[in-house]
Amino acid sequence: MRSTVLEGLNFQALQISAKDFRFLLNRGYPRKAALQLVGNRYGLTADERHLLHRGVFSDEDAKSRREKKVHLAGMMNENLAIDGYNVLITIEAGISGRPLVLADDGFTRDISGLSGSFKKNTKTDEALFLILRKMKRLTPRYTLFLFDAPISMSGRLAEEVRKRIEEAGLPGDARAVKVPEKILIGFPGVVASSDTAIIDRSEKVVDLPGGILKKSVLGNLLRLRKRFLKKSRNL
Repeated sequence: MRSTVLEGLNFQALQISAKDFRFLLNRGYPRKAALQLVGNRYGLTADERHLLHRGVFSDEDAKSRREKKVHLAGMMNENLAIDGYNVLITIEAGISGRPLVLADDGFTRDISGLSGSFKKNTKTDEALFLILRKMKRLTPRYTLFLFDAPISMSGRLAEEVRKRIEEAGLPGDARAVKVPEKILIGFPGVVASSDTAIIDRSEKVVDLPGGILKKSVLGNLLRLRKRFLKKSRNL
C-alpha cells in the first residue's frame, strides 16, 4: 500500500461501509464473509477493504481489548515483551508518512501489509532509537524483543537490537524465534503488539507505536469510530 493511498480513498463510502461492517460483526456474521459482503456492496478497493479489516471490530471485541490495554506508564517496573516486526513496521510507517489506523479496539495499526517482505532500512534505525529512548524513560524491569526467524535476516536484526539494548544500559534481550506468538501469548508481564490473536490471549497489552508516535512525529492517521471516520494529520 503506497504512502499516497489516502488520496485515493473514498471516505464517504468508507464511513458507510465501516458502520455496516461493524453492524454485521455485532450480529455474529463471520468476519471474512461480512467484509466481502460490505466490500462488494459499496465497490470498495482492495486498500479500502484492508483498512476496514485492520480497523473495524465488533463492540464486544473492541471492549475486551480496550480493557486489557495499559498506558505506557504501565510498563514501569514490569517485564515487557515486544512483538518485534509488528511494532517496528508500525512505527516505521508513522515516521515515513505511510497511513495508519487507530482501530475500534484502541490500537494503532499500519495498513501497508509489509510484514512478510520487511527489509531493514534507515527508518528501522530511527524506529529503534524511538523505542529504546522510551524504554529508558519508562524503565521496564526487563525488555524482550522477539522477531520471526522465518523472515530473512531476523537473526542479524536481533543481534543488532541486542547490542543496542546493551549500549543503552537497559536490562533485556532480543531473539529471533520460529514462532514468537508462543512466547508472547501468556507472557508474564506487558506485551507490545497490535496482533489481535495475541491481544485476545494476553492479560496486559500496550499500544507502543501509538504512544511513541503521538508525541514524536506527524503522520497520516485514520480514526475509525462508530458514527464517523476521519483523516487526521496529527498523531
